[in-house]
Amino acid sequence: MELLTGTGLWPLAIFTIIFILLVDLMHRRQRWISRYPPGPVPWPLLGNLLQVDLDNMPYSLYKLQNRYGDVFSLQMVWKPMVVINGMKAMKEVLLTCGEDTADRPLMPIFEYLGLKPGSQGVVLASYGPEWREQRRFSVSTLRNFGLGKKSLEEWVIKEAGHLCDAFTAQAGQAISPSTMLNKAMCNVIASLIFARRFEYEDPYLIRMLKLLENSLTEISGFIPEVLNAFPILLRIPRLADKVFQGQKSFMAIVDNLLTENRTTWDPDQAPRNLTDAFLAEVEKAKGNPESSFNDENLSKVVGDLFTAGMVTTSITLNWALLLMILHPDVQRRVQQEIDEVIGQVRRPEMADQAHMPYTNAVIHEVQRFGDIAPLILPRITSHDIEVQDFFIPKGTILLPNLSSVLKDETVWEKPLRFHPEHFLDAQGHFVKPEAFIAFSAGRRSCLGEPLARMELFLFFTCLLQRFSFSVPDGQPQPSNHRVFAVPVSPSPYQLCAVMREQRH
Repeated sequence: MELLTGTGLWPLAIFTIIFILLVDLMHRRQRWISRYPPGPVPWPLLGNLLQVDLDNMPYSLYKLQNRYGDVFSLQMVWKPMVVINGMKAMKEVLLTCGEDTADRPLMPIFEYLGLKPGSQGVVLASYGPEWREQRRFSVSTLRNFGLGKKSLEEWVIKEAGHLCDAFTAQAGQAISPSTMLNKAMCNVIASLIFARRFEYEDPYLIRMLKLLENSLTEISGFIPEVLNAFPILLRIPRLADKVFQGQKSFMAIVDNLLTENRTTWDPDQAPRNLTDAFLAEVEKAKGNPESSFNDENLSKVVGDLFTAGMVTTSITLNWALLLMILHPDVQRRVQQEIDEVIGQVRRPEMADQAHMPYTNAVIHEVQRFGDIAPLILPRITSHDIEVQDFFIPKGTILLPNLSSVLKDETVWEKPLRFHPEHFLDAQGHFVKPEAFIAFSAGRRSCLGEPLARMELFLFFTCLLQRFSFSVPDGQPQPSNHRVFAVPVSPSPYQLCAVMREQRH
């Protein structure tokens, strides 16, 4: 009964405080290691959580880099983290130490959403034999279904035509382009995964894209970071279900599409799509407990590819159209090159890219300036490593800061401005600096990079071949401000698409 009195509570409170401080000190042991990277002093229990802006991490990390250098440390609650900046340090981490930095840290929110050991996928999964098996399958299957071949190119060109038709229907009006771009990119990846296409007004497609948008919002920002730091909160009844409602609803739609595909799959026929190819591997793997080909992984792989294959390309094209209306001189030069190389009648083809250095430079500069994935998904060291003469022990979370390379003032002439000449030499030939790593590098580089490059070139040239884009009459010029989410998108804007005069 004494503990219930005011006097009796004091010893318990003091014991609790001392216990928390001791646990906190144990988790700070990295700072006592010789040659551990410097960083801001963490607060008790919360670490540096309140010293960074989780809604604008790139700017927070930029300020810390200026103070502590290219390799510095943070402590997010009890998790030791080292931030990697600059091309030299990035190459050491992603390439030189690639085998020891390819794993992912355990993230409680993703475990809650079903990504547990043995449930692999290709983006968030742990590094190991199962992940390598799934990545090899995804790369080879995408290649077999047309990556780098004419068939896929024809799919993309056909979808670009549908997108142009959608713009034509609203020509001369104020248009918000992001929704139409999402629909077009969704159809490209859906054709690869499910061998199907949705009409742009299909309610099922509209609902799927809305849920995907919600799901990406749910896993970024302050609340997910708090839930990862204090996973016990995930046990509060109905709290996590409410926070991740969009994520679970989106995966339910993916599962419905998989069920529909399975009902029409014929194992005796050649695979129609990636899902068929995976189901064939599941059949082969029956009786092999070490195989990663199972129904649960099918859902994870398809969810990863569907999300990664659509969102990033759509947002990049959204940046491209915004930058064209903000830089009409650049738009005119691209259209001039299109007219000279392709004309205004024939549809663009990938073979044209080699003859269009300025257009190619503009697309790469859109990616650099847009900087839609400023931070690579976290890694964790599986062994002790050394980076820039700093010692980073096993079990340390790594946060590679791509933005520090894409906006490096020692590499780019005008790092904070849109400047296509970054990718042109003095003779006007296309060049790609080593610091252009928009698709990351190393073992976990973007497996869909060839598809993304094809989509960006064909959709961009198709749109500028047919339309001129401008600010709608009576509207102020939009800004190039960013919405810091996953991925980083431009602030919502509208444009006016005007059909170009056809000259034969």
